[in-house]
Amino acid sequence: MNKVISFKTDLSNLSLPDLFTFPFYYDPHPLAKLAMLELQNYLIHQKDFDHTFGLNEENEKLPIGKMFGVLVVQKPDKTLGYLAAFSGKLANSNHHTLFVPPVFDILENQGFYKKEEQNLNELNKKIENLFHADSYIELLKQKENQILLHQVEIGLLKKRIKENKKQRDEKRKEIELRQLKIVEKIPILNTLNDESKVEQLKLKNCKKIFNQNILSINKAIEKWEQKIEKFKKLRAEKSMILQKKIFQHYTFKNALLEEKNILDVFIDYKNEYPPAGAGECAAPKLLQYAYINNLKPICLAEFWWGKSPLSEVRKHGQFYPACKSKCEPILSFMLKGLQVDKNPMIENENQEIRLEILFEDKYLFVINKQQDCLSVPGKSSKNSIYQQIKNNFPKWTGPLLVHRLDYSTSGILLIAKDLETYKRLQKQFIKRSINKKYDAIIDGVLVKKKGIISLPLRVDLDDRPRQVVCETYGKTAITEYEVLNEKENKSHVKFYPITGRTHQLRVHSAHSLGLNTAILGDDLYGKKAERLYLHASEITFFHPYSNERTTIVSVPKFDL
Repeated sequence: MNKVISFKTDLSNLSLPDLFTFPFYYDPHPLAKLAMLELQNYLIHQKDFDHTFGLNEENEKLPIGKMFGVLVVQKPDKTLGYLAAFSGKLANSNHHTLFVPPVFDILENQGFYKKEEQNLNELNKKIENLFHADSYIELLKQKENQILLHQVEIGLLKKRIKENKKQRDEKRKEIELRQLKIVEKIPILNTLNDESKVEQLKLKNCKKIFNQNILSINKAIEKWEQKIEKFKKLRAEKSMILQKKIFQHYTFKNALLEEKNILDVFIDYKNEYPPAGAGECAAPKLLQYAYINNLKPICLAEFWWGKSPLSEVRKHGQFYPACKSKCEPILSFMLKGLQVDKNPMIENENQEIRLEILFEDKYLFVINKQQDCLSVPGKSSKNSIYQQIKNNFPKWTGPLLVHRLDYSTSGILLIAKDLETYKRLQKQFIKRSINKKYDAIIDGVLVKKKGIISLPLRVDLDDRPRQVVCETYGKTAITEYEVLNEKENKSHVKFYPITGRTHQLRVHSAHSLGLNTAILGDDLYGKKAERLYLHASEITFFHPYSNERTTIVSVPKFDL
């Protein structure tokens, strides 16, 4: 079935882009924006499928927002249309009338996945049955009861021993006061000592009996857990075999019409095994369909539709770059043969990095970092503050940079000229005795003008360097804030970070449980602009040698 969608809008005033979209950092081309708007209009009014996006608060089903993608294509007759795709499944299905099919359909009824899934489900059932077996549960209860009983028994025994010891000590004092002869003292003291030994023996025997009982129960429990572990191991082995078999069926094309399966793609690019779900995102589906059907890719855009997961920052209707963990190796292969926009990180490899000095003495060097430059060398670019300092001051030793600022963030960066200074300043960061202040322009107006945000953060394993909120594995992240000024639906906010996690201010600002308003120009958690309006404007620390409290200030080059 032909999946090319004809534009409903007149395209005569729109020209084709010179280069295809660089999918990891882009502003949508007007053609892609138009395709996005048409697809979003379809999603608002469609009756083709029933999926809870979480936009209707009355719906009791679990809301699941989705990433959608559009690919503008040129047909062999040179006319334009666009393709549409969704990431993962939609309404529990891989196939819908308007959207391109998956690269490989694991949900096909007659396919190997369904049969293997049934085997895995049977193993899951066996594991579940073992976990809930009456005999196993009874053993766990016995162990718990034995522990509780022992705790009570040993507690009472220790209390009695303590009381008896107190009485014996008083008797010993009494003997000393009565000034008895040695021949009279010895029998009484021996009796007291014998009583103490008997009590210690009772305590020892109590522990011994408990250990014997627990050992017997533990052996019985261990037999059950060995059975459970055996089936778990078998399930893990079968899951790995199935996942590998699935990946072998994921074969991708590129513009040169070369083919490669996903295992080879990841090994060649990252020397890694693909993560679960790789190949299921919208962008690979769109390009695959275009290549198979002799359609020329023109431009691409992806957007989020629906309620954001609590862990992530996703805004309804907003476009986003492709994820890196799953898509970067795949798209790097699929885009071969296309003329693609430059990666801005590589493009900035030769940019001039200016070291604007704010403070310098024998030990320290404080600079005002410009926006859009790396603090330290990255994977795709070595051009950085660190490298510039190494080039300019080769005699300085140690790690140099005491802390870092994001690529897009401007402002104060503290640099140590030697290892000892670095260590002394690092201790202050660890003890949180260094105070930092940031200025930001956020894309909205806040009801609450000051407050504290506390949301634990960890890296998004599927989309580095993005961060997610995670109560289980996230590290504590705390930020104080206050609004300084408001104008034209924008706010000038002062941030006072208590902790210093990666992207802390950006996530705390954009997340629905934070300010729910992204920092202006935040291309990861908000919308791109001419720059990220975030500036490290003040730092206060104790000088590592004079111990004098030192404050460095840098005024941001933006305001409302």
